[in-house]
Amino acid sequence: MFLKISDGLRIENLNNCSVEVVSQLEALLAAGVEARLDSARKNFYQVDHAGRVFFFHAFPVGGKVMLLASWPAELAVSA
Repeated sequence: MFLKISDGLRIENLNNCSVEVVSQLEALLAAGVEARLDSARKNFYQVDHAGRVFFFHAFPVGGKVMLLASWPAELAVSA
């Protein structure tokens, strides 16, 4: 699905990811990015972009995003 959050976008960095990682996710969400909805959790998403994976919760209203984790794509396990 295509996910774009531009109005009021605020990212809460729960695992102290680097500023660069948070900035990259912010730019992706503001511009719009292809995201995979987590089938087991409502409003949880995974984005794979430029060798990095982002896992986050996006509130349905208000632009708040909780960044839960991010890791290099080569460490991702295929299902």
